[in-house]
Amino acid sequence: MKKIRHLLLAITAMVAITSCAQSQFSDLEKQQVSIEEPGLFEKSDAFTVDFSSGRDKDYCFPLPVGKARMMSDYTVEIETQRGDAVKSMFAGVVRLSRYSATLGHVIVVRHGNGLETVYSNNAENLVKSGDRVKAGQTIAIVGTEKGRTFCRFSIMVNGSRINPSIIVSLESHRLRPQVVLFQRTANWKVNVSVLKEPMVEEPVNRVWWCYPLPGAKVISPYGNRGGRRHSGVDLKTVNRDNILAAFDGEVVFSGPFSGYGNLVRIRHDNGLETYYSHNSKNLVKVGDQVKAGDVIALTGQTGRASTPHLHFETRINGQAVNPNIYFDHETHTLRLEAFSKKRDGYVIKR
Repeated sequence: MKKIRHLLLAITAMVAITSCAQSQFSDLEKQQVSIEEPGLFEKSDAFTVDFSSGRDKDYCFPLPVGKARMMSDYTVEIETQRGDAVKSMFAGVVRLSRYSATLGHVIVVRHGNGLETVYSNNAENLVKSGDRVKAGQTIAIVGTEKGRTFCRFSIMVNGSRINPSIIVSLESHRLRPQVVLFQRTANWKVNVSVLKEPMVEEPVNRVWWCYPLPGAKVISPYGNRGGRRHSGVDLKTVNRDNILAAFDGEVVFSGPFSGYGNLVRIRHDNGLETYYSHNSKNLVKVGDQVKAGDVIALTGQTGRASTPHLHFETRINGQAVNPNIYFDHETHTLRLEAFSKKRDGYVIKR
């Protein structure tokens, strides 16, 4: 009965969260960071958001190359370098953009999915109240305080701050592919619960694998190229983008290597070894144990490279194998048919 009730609540609320966010706000909404959202729970005491059905371009971590840590009040501090751009997590409308004596330059973006995101300690706000923004759009320049450069980030529902790690992995910076229920309580707070998580066998699962460069496009495929054999696939997004470990494994090399430039090699228990090269910066060292989705390096143009990108290889016993056998580069998904399920995980089919 409980599941049925949740389903009915979700269906009732779906109309409210799929509409576009408003662009007109009261004076109080433009000044107060934490405030109830008019009409959010007007038709139902709950609504759901399906974070597993979005496209890569519909989401962006606020500081894609930053290191995030959770604070006790559900605020996330994302450390980065001076001058980096703060990005909007989802598309939405800027509800508040002002200077606060306690938060510094702060921005609140109201999103059509029922969430609001807060970005503070900015050196400079680049948007104003009423502006519509896209996911990944630059909205501010990160600020510096006492020698540290960081953004303070939080997620609110109806003015109530929620645990952001339910929505996004602070380690990999990726959305968790799941359906989440947001339910209003009697004391103005919002309860958050996961209604549906992906099955282990489903290709969308991010538990034991991860596409190494989400949002990338192929600029040079595996195979012959200009009379030479190209032993991997070249993937491009933006300079200094996060490179993610494809599977769990151990780092067996991290450093400069010939035409590869900065190279990271990871050995996996599933029988593969993966190469990630031309990196601007390696973030792991030899002997590190990494999980699928961990940020291991930043894209760059070191070594023999004409543009910033990731050169990604899959190898078996030292021999390069076409990465297309294991990954669909159009959909950024795993080709599950290339793996056999064993008691303790998945291994490649020989």
